[in-house]
Amino acid sequence: MAKAALITPAYLSVAWALMVSYQIFTETAVKTLVNSFVFYVPLLGNWLNLRIEMVVFIYAFAWVFVLSSIIPQLILGRDKGVFMQFIVCLILTLTAFVLIDVLAGYGLDFTNPAVILSNPYMGLFGNIVFAALYLSLPYIFMIAIDIQLRKKRKQQDEKAKELTHEFNSRKSNPNTSNLQQSSATV
Repeated sequence: MAKAALITPAYLSVAWALMVSYQIFTETAVKTLVNSFVFYVPLLGNWLNLRIEMVVFIYAFAWVFVLSSIIPQLILGRDKGVFMQFIVCLILTLTAFVLIDVLAGYGLDFTNPAVILSNPYMGLFGNIVFAALYLSLPYIFMIAIDIQLRKKRKQQDEKAKELTHEFNSRKSNPNTSNLQQSSATV
């Protein structure tokens, strides 16, 4: 519990920064990719342009989904209930709103699109390669987490098989295991 209390502010800060930055830059990156589709695949590009809000929502949702899945697990552990995960996600959301208000008090108004869009870093999101990489980040995280969890489960399964095999072999040959134990103690 003490570990969670110490690392929770760091996790919340990182999650907040990622969620806010992703919300700010997603629309520009999506428009960059969709406009390139208009050039290379006009039918798909035009269809996506008509539904640009939906595409922006899907990409923004992907990042929010990744963070709202990972952060509560890191803070609470894997075996916590849905209600506890909801509380942590609610705290993350409320923290984002409070921090935006606090930063606005210091002159950093993230609610004003003109301030955000005049940022020189917005030019990066006009680059199709950077925009594609940026939009693929939550999906890369999801795939990496899935791969890591599969490897961990496979290792646990292999260890369980080894223990079961060892137990069954001792059970089927009780004399050899007693001889091995007695020779080890001598």
